[in-house]
Amino acid sequence: MQTPPLGRVLVVDDDPTVAEVVAGYLDRAGYDVDRAADGPAALDRADAHGPDLVVLDLMLPGMDGLEVCRRLRARGPVPVIMLTARGDEDERILGLEVGADDYVTKPFSPRELVLRVESVLRRARAATAPKAAGPLRAAALTIDPAARRATKAGAELALTIREFDLLAFFLRHPGRAFSREELMQQVWGWDFGDLSTVTVHVRRLRGKIEDDPAAPRLIQTVWGVGYRLDAGPGPSPNGDADRAGRAPDVPQRDREHGREHGREHGREHDRETEGWTGPRA
Repeated sequence: MQTPPLGRVLVVDDDPTVAEVVAGYLDRAGYDVDRAADGPAALDRADAHGPDLVVLDLMLPGMDGLEVCRRLRARGPVPVIMLTARGDEDERILGLEVGADDYVTKPFSPRELVLRVESVLRRARAATAPKAAGPLRAAALTIDPAARRATKAGAELALTIREFDLLAFFLRHPGRAFSREELMQQVWGWDFGDLSTVTVHVRRLRGKIEDDPAAPRLIQTVWGVGYRLDAGPGPSPNGDADRAGRAPDVPQRDREHGREHGREHGREHDRETEGWTGPRA
């Protein structure tokens, strides 16, 4: 009796050698693999066959991988793993911003890529499985795990699969600090990998949920440890003036100084957490 495939994966890369190696490893791992060499062909294949996941090269001729990812995600919630020959963080952030769920930097181990595919597919399928858990709330944030819906002060947040899972994990464990290794194990399901993946996702998530991402108040950097969600009370509908026991007014100059001090303090925390060894000037 033939074993059914683990899922359908579309591999998009204009380098035939890379595409053949990746497709071969995925095929031997039990996946049904389709291939495309450019953006238009990838979109056509996706429409025709409905892949469960797309492995997408960033540097494609004509329509680049970022635009292909945008169009794929506009058509539906298909998970995307981005392949990039660039180690630059800006490229990784761009890929995550347009909806990629993960990235792998070339040169890479095909076996590691297969593990990444398994992990992303497992998380995506778990996300669509029915759950009995009720909504999770902190400050102005609300997450409905069953509906895969997140809002801030009633406005819906556009989160990727991984951003949603990361925020849900923090909301389930408020006030507890987690290292990047722990977050990679608990949220990504990996026992190894590039820890900067966690850093980039936290940064992207802060950009979507914090009022001032440069001085975060929800996801805090814990010096030498990792990150912690501080689940304080939500903002008053009528502003700070309605809160009982409000602090005395602070001059504008002192408030600006305090915000700048908080930003620099947060940057130093990130340096320590990410293994920064340079000057802290």
